[in-house]
Amino acid sequence: MLAVRTASAPVLRFCARAVDLWYDFPGVRQGELHVNIKAKFGIGAGIIVAAFGVLAYVGAQESKTYYHTIAELSTLQGSAAKHRMRVGGTVRPGSIARFTGRVDFILEGEGKSLPVSYTASEPLPDTFVDDSQALVEGRLAANGTFVAEKVQAKCASKYEAAPGQPQYNDKPSAPPAEKSS
Repeated sequence: MLAVRTASAPVLRFCARAVDLWYDFPGVRQGELHVNIKAKFGIGAGIIVAAFGVLAYVGAQESKTYYHTIAELSTLQGSAAKHRMRVGGTVRPGSIARFTGRVDFILEGEGKSLPVSYTASEPLPDTFVDDSQALVEGRLAANGTFVAEKVQAKCASKYEAAPGQPQYNDKPSAPPAEKSS
């Protein structure tokens, strides 16, 4: 117990001296302490608000996603090529290669092709098959491969009427015949 008292004595002396210095600080005894605390509080609140503003700005910049066609990707230069972007196209038949933790495929559109590598943990949609429309979101790598974080598959034919069936807005050619009793 003696060691604890001996070690804490300098700490107590330091604290007592700090309190004495605080009361010797100009303005403490004359009532200016209240103004000093308000100024410190205002500066602290300003720093917090500025930090949240910077975080909001950076977050907004990171979440922006630009849509480009496959043909436009070759014309992107500088920082525009490094932004997050969405690209749409048709999946080339036979190009889907499934590996452990990765799916590679090729999107085609406007006479151009784009190799895509999907590495996210979410499974691909069931409608993602050869010759389907797909929309990928991610970044363009330095080697020209598009690294996708999200893949959305479109399948418009799934929702179209079968051949020979009337469309939703089509009217029947003749009203149904009335039954006579």
